[in-house]
Amino acid sequence: MMTDKVRIDNFGANSSGNNEAFLARQAEYESNVRSYPRKLPFAIAKAQGVWITDVENNQYLDCLAGAGTLALGHNHPDMLQSIQNVITSGLPLHTLDLTTPLKDEFSAYLLSLLPGQGKEYCLQFTGPSGADAVEAALKLAKKYTGRTGVISFSGGYHGMTHGALAVTGNLSPKEAVNGMMPEVQFMPYPHLYRCPLGIGGKAGEQALAYYFENLINDVESGVRKPAAVILEAVQGEGGVNPAPVEWLQRIRKVTQEHGILLILDEVQAGFARTGKFFAFEHAGIEPDIIVMSKAVGGGLPLAVLGIKKQFDAWAPGHHTGTFRGNQLAMATGLTTLRHLKDNNIADKVAEQGEWLKAKLAEMQKRYPVIGHVRGLGLMLGIEIVKPNEPQDHMGCYPADGELSALLQKKCFEAGLILERGGRHGCVLRLLPSLLISNEELAIFLDKFEVALVAAGVKPVSAE
Repeated sequence: MMTDKVRIDNFGANSSGNNEAFLARQAEYESNVRSYPRKLPFAIAKAQGVWITDVENNQYLDCLAGAGTLALGHNHPDMLQSIQNVITSGLPLHTLDLTTPLKDEFSAYLLSLLPGQGKEYCLQFTGPSGADAVEAALKLAKKYTGRTGVISFSGGYHGMTHGALAVTGNLSPKEAVNGMMPEVQFMPYPHLYRCPLGIGGKAGEQALAYYFENLINDVESGVRKPAAVILEAVQGEGGVNPAPVEWLQRIRKVTQEHGILLILDEVQAGFARTGKFFAFEHAGIEPDIIVMSKAVGGGLPLAVLGIKKQFDAWAPGHHTGTFRGNQLAMATGLTTLRHLKDNNIADKVAEQGEWLKAKLAEMQKRYPVIGHVRGLGLMLGIEIVKPNEPQDHMGCYPADGELSALLQKKCFEAGLILERGGRHGCVLRLLPSLLISNEELAIFLDKFEVALVAAGVKPVSAE
């Protein structure tokens, strides 16, 4: 029985061994910075669609999908064929920012999906990650406006590189990093369950919109007019918080009036994830800069900015990146975009999201540890709370990050992969393949209830 050595056939596709042995070697080989293996302790042998099989032949329903990267799921046949087509075409795999017929086709198709069919936009291919694209967007806004400040929002996540981390809300990764990018002002972001102003409801949303507008207009606010405002139309890592439509429209109006570039980070929420091609479309607005990554590369590394042409202030070579010419990612990205568009996947996702939220709301009645269910399309969050403790003045129970962590563990043991997010990690997050079937969503519900019971959560009817 092989436990200490790895047999590699076809790049490890048929590797034998056990999860513990692989994880032990990973701990030896890799930095302490690794995170997912601590929460999902397995080694993946193969994957297909929404299913993952580990090296011990256990199967898991994958509701993480590479943090939303795998819009079509694992190893979609069209995706694999697109890779084969590039490999046999004679195209180079890497072209810096030189063009190819494939890049030309990908660019035209991606632009056609942007507001107004992209007629007012141009594309910038950056480094391969969303954080790389965020860095480029921030630099461009500063270059165009001649200003240095940036307004971001509490709960926002934009990446872990220096500038992107500076505009990210989570404090934990910032603790040991001194000298963050200066003049970043954080504003409160609306929260459907826990209003940051302690007001809640429509009144809370309106107050937050007024607060933002007043900050920009008030000559005594202490905050200089910024170069840019950056936000997610649905916060992902921050706990799956959708921006209220009227609030987002007000942000757009104020930024336009003051010549502030509005950067929409669509890295996780984009490409049919929320039931529309872009999450900002729910508010009917047009950003000045759109940040795209994850699904845009069809599972391979690619990051792109959509820039309103009037703000394209770059001089040649003023922002570069070696891997911005990833031809394989453009092939898989083009295949993904076409599949999503041609098959009206956004409409399917919107319908499934509403169905799933309704089912989770029914489950919430039986399991009051489910404090709140929210999100759009197949970007959903389940906030876990302590229902036996006193509610606050808005009727919200205290968050329960410990139970959320235990539930993630019990989900894994039941063959279900979920991620956590939000304050104290109290939100269980769903980001499955956009091609997940209704039958597979029903399996998710069954496995999730199994995990609740395994975590010691008793249904109300049993008490």
